[in-house]
Amino acid sequence: MNVSRPCKLPEPNLNAAVELVMDLMSIPGRSGEEGQVAEFITQKLTGAGLAADHVVHDTAHRRSPRGGQVGNLIVKLPGTIAGPRRLLMAHMDTVPLCVGCKPVRKGNLVAAKDSETALGADNRAGCAVILLALMSILKNKHPHPPLTFLWTIEAEVGLLGARHVAIGKLGGPKLCFNWDGRQPWLVCVGATGDDHIDIEVDGIPSHAGVHPELGVNSASIASLAIADLVQNGWLGLVKKGRHSGTSNIGAIEGGQATNVVMPRLTIRAEARSHDPKFRAKIVSEIRKAFERAAKSLKADDGRRGAVRFQSLMKYESFLLDQNEPSILAAEKAVEMVGLQPERSIGNGGLDANWMSAHGLPTVTLGCGQQDIHTANETLDIAGYESAIQIAFLLATAGED
Repeated sequence: MNVSRPCKLPEPNLNAAVELVMDLMSIPGRSGEEGQVAEFITQKLTGAGLAADHVVHDTAHRRSPRGGQVGNLIVKLPGTIAGPRRLLMAHMDTVPLCVGCKPVRKGNLVAAKDSETALGADNRAGCAVILLALMSILKNKHPHPPLTFLWTIEAEVGLLGARHVAIGKLGGPKLCFNWDGRQPWLVCVGATGDDHIDIEVDGIPSHAGVHPELGVNSASIASLAIADLVQNGWLGLVKKGRHSGTSNIGAIEGGQATNVVMPRLTIRAEARSHDPKFRAKIVSEIRKAFERAAKSLKADDGRRGAVRFQSLMKYESFLLDQNEPSILAAEKAVEMVGLQPERSIGNGGLDANWMSAHGLPTVTLGCGQQDIHTANETLDIAGYESAIQIAFLLATAGED
């Protein structure tokens, strides 16, 4: 992946940079509980010379259905050189498995000391990357175009911070960059869309030992529906001709006693695809499978169960134009740190999904995350260092 470096780049203090990201990963801050993380970032910025009134929060947490401690954290600076405003962003929250993490350095990696917790490199590494870029600009007075820095909330639970961001507070950026991923040379230019699905299956209760024939088990309805979806290729990896996507039954809850024919069961599921029409088709097939299953079972007195089905678009897919200025600027920065840029399209959701939907085409870059959302998660220090340099270049570049 290496190519020759065309110019002398500022070398980050790597030990200090690793210490900073480890400090961030030590802070508990799952989705909706990002207050301590935002306070840490604010303290670092004011300590680097940023006036306190440059740090603002929007009210995304009040618009989010999950609530939360704080809104998105926004810092906006005027430029000292000519150029379009640039946005650098990353999300502050982690998955619950990261709470209680004690990061330790192991050679070229950072890992969690406790094998029962995830590290939180997703996405405290991204937070650290853009924080270090801004701190360097503040401390060393590097020339820079107009800049906006955005640390979002609640990305891991449906990109809610980016969905509800106060766009008017961002200053109208023209080039937008998000850090959330692994390889620093990958320039993610698109990502899948995701529909959340809630299914309530109503059976008919009866005594499981005395008169089971007078009941309809909600678990039986769900089992038939799921088997139908598996057999017909609509669950898991879904491929139908030229179209593809995924679906998943993620959570099932129901029942309280073994002597009662289960009266109710709830399911949380999802469907993903880069093609919105095909994603709608997957959702439709899931609905029809559950409706067929409910009709196929009846109690001895003729009564049947029922299904209540609801779907909600969590985020829409996007694909940036191949000549989008943010892509070209990101690729140039990757080349300047000695790496060969490679464009990619993601099968997971990114804050960039909603930023692009808001009219701010956003590319996503990696920062060394590995095996995210698992207890095996690590941070590749070399990838993290490259991401720091790329972020600094993107924050300080003027007009070509």
